[in-house]
Amino acid sequence: MEAAVSTLVRERSKITSKGQTTIPKVVRQALGVGYGGEIDFVVDEGGRVSLVAAQDETDPVIESFLAFLAQDMARDPARITVFPGDLAERMAVLTEGMSVDLDDEVDGAVTL
Repeated sequence: MEAAVSTLVRERSKITSKGQTTIPKVVRQALGVGYGGEIDFVVDEGGRVSLVAAQDETDPVIESFLAFLAQDMARDPARITVFPGDLAERMAVLTEGMSVDLDDEVDGAVTL
């Protein structure tokens, strides 16, 4: 048995011959998206369509690892320390004169 859902807003929008429509301002505001934002259309098994703000795709392995780290830090926050200065200095020496563009594509195979 489905729970009753209360409607807060109902807006109408026409679909053009190209299959385009305008998302009404009140709906964009409710979704928290603006010009250039992205939305997802979600169709459930009952044929109902929902409109949601698009979320960036995440890697489930990375998400699991980050969740593990968060739980570990919450369990024992005393283990969290300042990054050691001597390690930072060593890294600076090893990378001195190197130029890195974090937006560059990685060449070749990468093993993590």
